[in-house]
Amino acid sequence: MSNTLTKRVDVHGVNIFYREAGNKGAPTILLLHGFPTSSFQYRNLIERLAPKYRVIAPDLPGFGFTDVPSQLKYTYTFENLANTIIDFTKALDLSKFAIYIFDYGAPTGLRLALARPDDITAIITQNGNAFEAGLGPFWYQLRKYWCEPSSENRKNLEGLLTFDVTKFQYVEGEPHPELIAPETYTLDYALLSRPGNTDIQLDLFYDYRNNVALYPKFHEYFRQHKPPVLAVWGKNDPIFISAGASAYKTVLPEAEVHLLDGGHFPLETHLDEISIKIIQFLERNKI
Repeated sequence: MSNTLTKRVDVHGVNIFYREAGNKGAPTILLLHGFPTSSFQYRNLIERLAPKYRVIAPDLPGFGFTDVPSQLKYTYTFENLANTIIDFTKALDLSKFAIYIFDYGAPTGLRLALARPDDITAIITQNGNAFEAGLGPFWYQLRKYWCEPSSENRKNLEGLLTFDVTKFQYVEGEPHPELIAPETYTLDYALLSRPGNTDIQLDLFYDYRNNVALYPKFHEYFRQHKPPVLAVWGKNDPIFISAGASAYKTVLPEAEVHLLDGGHFPLETHLDEISIKIIQFLERNKI
């Protein structure tokens, strides 16, 4: 039986849904999901970490079960996603915590680290990119939109919101895609398909260019504050390629890098290996 609780908290009008497990007095790990998913991607990892840690996994605005009332006129940028998560950590009175960053969770979590550098105890990055080297050919169409934000280029990106592309992100690069539960990508697609969500996702596609522009500031943060970093990466990921994992060592030579024989969502097939590496990494760093 799962011991994970599902909760909600109001953050300036945004009704944030989050999952929580573990002892409130234990060291905290904040799990930040990415596109096209939600905190559901951490359903199994939470159970592995909760015996020793307090684990919290929110749904970002525009994803999962977090509710953003239309009257808020929320602008979907990564700066705003990060500001909402910063305020979320304050609403839960989180003082010190490690962050697990994946996909969109990387620029969100690293903005959080810029805002609260002394409160980040460690960073686990699982296909959570912060380097130009990590952007593979998948990004060609997005880069074209960044350079030419025409209505035609925007419309073309709607193809990235289809069921087939959602499933592709789970199964591509996986030696055994038959191990991936279909409810993962099916739930993601159902939530992506809600009325109004297409424009939210297209806005975030366009704004991602501002994450790339922030990479030098993220690197400065790494060099200055030297947080312990563990990179566990599906080496066959076509979206954030494995060079993005190795690049962490260019700014943090002591970063631990592990490449797994998986794709974008290695937690679906490498849960045991990843969870053990996380716990051992945190223990080595006295967390």
